[in-house]
Amino acid sequence: MSTAAAHTSPGPVPDVAEVFAFAQDEIRLAAAELWPGARVELSSHVPSVTGYVHRIRVGGRELYAKHSFLGMSLVSILRGVAGDWAGVQRAQAVYAKRPDALLVREAAQLRLLADLGRPRVCEVAGLARGVLFTLPVPGPTLAALLLRDPASTAALFESVFADLHRLHRSRTAQRLAPAGAISERSVAATFQRKFNGISGQTYLTRLGAERCTEAERAEVTALLRAVVARLHRIRPTALAPGQAVLTYGDLKPEHLVFPDGPGGRPVLIDPGLLRARASVDAAKLTSRTVLLLASARPGAAAADEIVQGLGAFAEQRMRPMAPKAARSWLRELLIVWLMDTVNILTTFLSAPAVLPLPPRGRPLVERAVAVCTMADRISTALGGGLDVHRTWDTALAQAKAVAG
Repeated sequence: MSTAAAHTSPGPVPDVAEVFAFAQDEIRLAAAELWPGARVELSSHVPSVTGYVHRIRVGGRELYAKHSFLGMSLVSILRGVAGDWAGVQRAQAVYAKRPDALLVREAAQLRLLADLGRPRVCEVAGLARGVLFTLPVPGPTLAALLLRDPASTAALFESVFADLHRLHRSRTAQRLAPAGAISERSVAATFQRKFNGISGQTYLTRLGAERCTEAERAEVTALLRAVVARLHRIRPTALAPGQAVLTYGDLKPEHLVFPDGPGGRPVLIDPGLLRARASVDAAKLTSRTVLLLASARPGAAAADEIVQGLGAFAEQRMRPMAPKAARSWLRELLIVWLMDTVNILTTFLSAPAVLPLPPRGRPLVERAVAVCTMADRISTALGGGLDVHRTWDTALAQAKAVAG
């Protein structure tokens, strides 16, 4: 079912308060099951549009607890895509026991990555009742470092991808069985699911109903319709099947932590391992870095340095490639960048007003027209037959503009 599908169940859509209360109860029960007799205290909710995340203290030890409803986003659950609240609870009781539940696979992926040794990942503390507990990772995030020292962008990106080198080897892909992949976090699959057919058009029409003014909604919808149509035309030819590697799948500046400072190795959280083209990780990190610029608006000088760093990083990635391979890699990066940007922005725009957005979510909603204009201009250049390196220059210029 498309996550854009309209609610058709006979009962009321789930209420955010009851959804959150249910997740909190499950976290308490899971903690009690894993650590009998330990004092369990829920401290603070971590806003997310995907799963329910809460900081928790168990016997004095700080942990993160993550709960997932049916492996779907909270936005989809609250919009009634999975049915009414009674139906969601019944389905969740079954889903939490499944060996292929989302957080069961995420825990397995964290353990696989810990066994590989590179990249470094957060430690699994326990898994019960469909709730995943992980240890916090102290230190600045990549997002904080980029904003603090924008001139270090290229070096920081290179340190991240140096740690991903082992993961990106073709033979490493054999370590993950197909059933262990987290396809729910695939950029291309999410784009196809959201914007497929009539349900996709309906989804676009309803965007921003609780988040934007009517004038903004009209402009955003028109821009996104054009961007989505171009990406549907471009994607099948540019992302043809080819050699797949194991990609981390969910690289975000906020989810890369440097416990030993910017000169040390990063620690990654929230894996979404799947077999995909090697360009996917670079595209995801590029997309989320540009969205960081759009939301944080660090000033022209800092934005210029960060975007220059993005360009230098891409050049470094392409240097060992043959010219044709480099062009293909860059074109793939641009397409996946745009798909990811459209995916996350539309999720924020479709979120009910009662759902708290992550810190960068509200500024992006407020700047939705600017972000959509950027996507429109890049996709126009990408679909216009220009040399891909010239299109890349256009994309970097637009990334600077959206930070203004």
